[in-house]
Amino acid sequence: MPTARKGRPTPALPDSLPRALRSLWPLLAGLALGASAATPGESPYIEELPVVLTASRLPQPLHEAPGAATVIDRETIAATGYRDLARVLRLVAGMQVGQERGHAQWVTYHGLSNDFPSEMQVLVDGRSVISPSAFGGVDWSALPLAMDEIDRVEVVRGTNASGFGANAFLGVVNIITRHSADLPGASGTLRAGDAAVRDLEAGWSGATGPHSLRVNAATKRDDGFDGLNDASRMDVLTLRADWQPSARDALMLRLGGSAGRRGEGYADSVFGNDGPRNVRNHNHTVHLQWRHNPAPDEEWVLSWYRNVERIREAWTASAPGFPAVPLDRHRDSTRDDLELQHRSAPARDVQLVWGVEARRDRVDSPFLFAAGNPPAQTLVRLFGNAEWRPLAPLTINLGAAQERYSGEPARFSPRLFANWQATTRETLRAGYSRAWRQRIPFELYGDVRAVDPASGAVLVRPFLPNRDLRQTRIDALELGYLGRFTTWSTTLDVRLFNERIHDFILRAPQPDPQPRPLLAGFLGSTRYENLDRPITLRGVEYQLATRPLPGTELRLAHSLIDRRFGPREIDDRTAPYTASLSWLQDWGRGWRSMISVLRMGPLAGGDGFVPSFHYVARPYTTWDANLSWHTRVGTTPVQFGLTAQNLGPRHQEIADRTEQVLHGTHAANPVSRSVWLSVSLPL
Repeated sequence: MPTARKGRPTPALPDSLPRALRSLWPLLAGLALGASAATPGESPYIEELPVVLTASRLPQPLHEAPGAATVIDRETIAATGYRDLARVLRLVAGMQVGQERGHAQWVTYHGLSNDFPSEMQVLVDGRSVISPSAFGGVDWSALPLAMDEIDRVEVVRGTNASGFGANAFLGVVNIITRHSADLPGASGTLRAGDAAVRDLEAGWSGATGPHSLRVNAATKRDDGFDGLNDASRMDVLTLRADWQPSARDALMLRLGGSAGRRGEGYADSVFGNDGPRNVRNHNHTVHLQWRHNPAPDEEWVLSWYRNVERIREAWTASAPGFPAVPLDRHRDSTRDDLELQHRSAPARDVQLVWGVEARRDRVDSPFLFAAGNPPAQTLVRLFGNAEWRPLAPLTINLGAAQERYSGEPARFSPRLFANWQATTRETLRAGYSRAWRQRIPFELYGDVRAVDPASGAVLVRPFLPNRDLRQTRIDALELGYLGRFTTWSTTLDVRLFNERIHDFILRAPQPDPQPRPLLAGFLGSTRYENLDRPITLRGVEYQLATRPLPGTELRLAHSLIDRRFGPREIDDRTAPYTASLSWLQDWGRGWRSMISVLRMGPLAGGDGFVPSFHYVARPYTTWDANLSWHTRVGTTPVQFGLTAQNLGPRHQEIADRTEQVLHGTHAANPVSRSVWLSVSLPL
């Protein structure tokens, strides 16, 4: 493995850093500067850098990867005590995560997105979990995935369409599950706490010769936030089977399913257009993968998967003096994807990977597409990446993708990165990349009509189609620095970025369609349109990890973003700053703890449309804590845990603007504190 890097960073104190974090800055800056005093003859601090696969589809140590990447390992996930993965991503620099209600997670990189973020590719073992249904995005609480399955999460912080397509517009999250032969045996976890938290998870894995199998089951229940209709129940069952028929071949089968019921809506919504209801979801997936290694430096990978999503969401809108109108957002979707990838090392200083992918998405939602379901959306994509080391300290990565979506011309997405190992302990990187965002079916074909069941008259048409939407394009420039120091075993990763976005898509008011809906004067029509000017995101983000004492680790993630959009309603979709500080402590005798503080700047979150109403959630600071004790009961190892989330004042993270208009400046949906106990043991 590569050795650590040596350097002399001189971090400045950011003005927007919260007071709680600013007080630690002299300490953190001092340890970095102290490391620079080491003489060139000193032995470098030796620590293995993680190998990442997601940056280029090539196995690369972190300092050679084309772009900034964060690796969240299994131990970190366990240390948080969190019940869901989306909350773990709050600890990553540049990520902007919020909750509109207990089970609704808004997860983006650099904000900016609409109500259902889809500018960041999310994968499970390389399989995309972006929903192909009407709205796109990721349903984080309904993923057919158990927390116990996760081996690590790789987050590529920056555009990566050359590797993973148009949804990797701003970044990639790749959730990598454990091999089924890992840690054989059975285990279980039970959680119980306030907000009616009641979770039960169980898993079993075993191996016989070249065959191995892992089964995970989980059921999660809670009552959500105080005062909201957001109780949730979700059941998950997954299976992973691995078979190695020969020394050169490996087969993997992964099956997953989730089913649940979640509360949505508000009792006082206007005309009941967002009335309270229960949403039922059923998701399942099958993923087959074959790996063939004809030589030590060569690999073929053939993958196929199918994702199926079924959502049932119906309620009745009514108001005094108006007819009761049935509404629904029922939607079914199916995605089939086939991909072939080849990796090789044709020369001593060259690695290559190339591949081809074909995809087909189908959506069925009669109410959301009143003029008829959209045609099946197809994708054909060629991709490749070459890593070349012309000099010992220099690594160059050249990647590109050519992809074509239904009804669109072929689009070319290039990427060029250079990494320079300035010393044995520090690396500089610079790069450029381009991506084209895939348009969501609802943006193109969405046509919603509320109809009086008695007369057949159209009451409102809140959404109109726009088949002339252009694909959004981003051109991103990046400068980066990765340094590691002997003082306190410190690592510093810095990313400076300039992301220029053309043809951004936003929801805009429209003239009343003809014939004019009866209630057009109360609820007007909108459609998605391209912004007529470019958007620029400029800023800096960094991650710092240090171990000042035995058993102690501090992790700081901070981002500052200069938003140059122009329209205020676009500016406010991105928080100008985020910061998180985590303290992990091993106290000995089996006791461990983690305390995290998060500071989030003002954020609108999405593009919920209410004419003439503009609302931004205020900045907030929140604390999470987890305390665990590893012991034995007789001969059985047992872990007890106490976890608390959202400590401190109640705050609002993401507002539903249709509801918020009724509450003015008073938060309509503040989050709630939650505390629970857990126990984990082998079964």
